[in-house]
Amino acid sequence: MRSLLFALAMAQIVLSMAAPVSAQEPARTSAQSVLTPGDSVRIEVWRKPEFSGDFVVAPDGTITHPLFRSVRVGGLPFATAEANLRTFLGQYEENPQFVMEPLIRVAVSGEVPRPVVYAARPETSIGEAIARAGGTTQFGARNRIRVIRLEPNGQQQQLVLDLSSSGSTEGTLPVRSGDQIIVDRRKSFMRDVLLPAIGIVGSIASLGLLIDRISRNN
Repeated sequence: MRSLLFALAMAQIVLSMAAPVSAQEPARTSAQSVLTPGDSVRIEVWRKPEFSGDFVVAPDGTITHPLFRSVRVGGLPFATAEANLRTFLGQYEENPQFVMEPLIRVAVSGEVPRPVVYAARPETSIGEAIARAGGTTQFGARNRIRVIRLEPNGQQQQLVLDLSSSGSTEGTLPVRSGDQIIVDRRKSFMRDVLLPAIGIVGSIASLGLLIDRISRNN
């Protein structure tokens, strides 16, 4: 079964390389192609199940697995990380056949049924990531989806997306490693304005009664 899956994965890669890139498909940037600590790699090595599986990238950029602890994949272009793995596997057999797939860490929280942190493929869109968390709740503000993102220069950036329109393409933007996607709560006049105002008026009225009672007692 593993051999069949590996063959299918290899065929998919060959076909994707041969097919022209659609103009509608967002190009992967260098930032998306770099793995960071906490991300994962999915490795399938032909006829070597002991080398296959999903492995987390350690803080020093290596793979957190006894067999791969000398292989650095984090902080490098993915092509370089793949070359490092090829060199390592070359110690065990000539021309190793393998598939290495990046999985980046994404968090979805706020007004979603199932807040989640999971490993996503780089081509996963922001809309798909939200769907993975169960979509938005009835209180979710689909016109205000915040994406907190760490840029390559170390600066934190916040994007505010509007996914309320069926014709919106903002939800097709691809996720990046470490993205925090937050669905804000939809504002309500009754909940956010009227009830707090009534509470304030009630407090003022209570304070007035207290002052009046103290005055009468004096």
